[in-house]
Amino acid sequence: MKKASLMALLAVMIVSLLAACGSSGGSDKGAINSTGAGSEGGSDANGAKKRVALVLPEKIGVNPFFTQMDEGLKKAGQEFGVETKTIESTDPAAFEQNLRAAVADKYDLIITSSFTAVDALTKVAAENPDKPFAIIDTVVDAKNVRSIEFREHEAAYLLGAAAGLITKTNTVGAVVAQDIPLLKKYTSGFEQGLKSTNPQAKFLVNYVGGFTDPAKAKELALLQFGQGADFIAGMSAVGDNGVFEAAKEKNFLTSGQDVDRTVEDPAHVILSQLKETDTVAYETVKDFAQGNFTFGAKSYGLKENGVGLTFVTAESKSPLSDALGQANVDKLKKIRDDIVSGAIKVVNPLEQK
Repeated sequence: MKKASLMALLAVMIVSLLAACGSSGGSDKGAINSTGAGSEGGSDANGAKKRVALVLPEKIGVNPFFTQMDEGLKKAGQEFGVETKTIESTDPAAFEQNLRAAVADKYDLIITSSFTAVDALTKVAAENPDKPFAIIDTVVDAKNVRSIEFREHEAAYLLGAAAGLITKTNTVGAVVAQDIPLLKKYTSGFEQGLKSTNPQAKFLVNYVGGFTDPAKAKELALLQFGQGADFIAGMSAVGDNGVFEAAKEKNFLTSGQDVDRTVEDPAHVILSQLKETDTVAYETVKDFAQGNFTFGAKSYGLKENGVGLTFVTAESKSPLSDALGQANVDKLKKIRDDIVSGAIKVVNPLEQK
């Protein structure tokens, strides 16, 4: 009897062990989607960290637009357990080489940015159809690329509305980097907002011819000041430094772009139109880490907090200028809400027929 009991007990144990082993594959928590990104954070199916490279068309520190993108990448990498690397380029030729180097180094996702990257990315993405890419601030029509656009015209509308409320001379201006389609979203949105709060205001626009020429931007700002503008928006990237110099010399009001530049001279730089490239870089890495990465176009505007305006959609370390005032901020917040709800339609000039 003892021998029979022992044999029965062993049989039960074997059956239980086999059942336990068979149940271990029943969960799909670690499933891999079509991009190769697992659903359990920043590791692949084999438990190795996912690797994401940000390949920039220029050096960090020149344009805040790219600096905050790098910050968002690093923040996401830390939070989601993803290995990240930012690769800076010194010229267009180096940029394409750096894209190819990131592919050769077998990064799982390669992110880049701006319209200057389109030609190189189009070529490299076509040569590597199984490699996922993302590009911030423009569109590349490729099956293996996520394109991230901003609705800059919505934030520009807010800035223009603010200018219309602030101006005492009924003349405002904008010093713009180049006369290109992307920047028409800035000037068109600004003018729409300006006319909404001050239909009689005159709008002056001059183009620098590039993104890194503060001397020319300053010259144009002084020209607009001479024509009566008491608020001149900087829309020329690094050139905005020249607009700020002119504002300080002639004591007119101005605004910056992309990041909060009011902290540099709160007496004259009283607003900044924001483009949250750090948020977008962060969300892109997050989606990839969590298995939610998709291709095609994604759009970020006021509703998604992808664009904004200091004091209206985001706090600032600077004091609120008396020239703007809380009453006007409250009006601008209402305008922001109306844009988000659809009560105010901001026309995208690139979509006009």
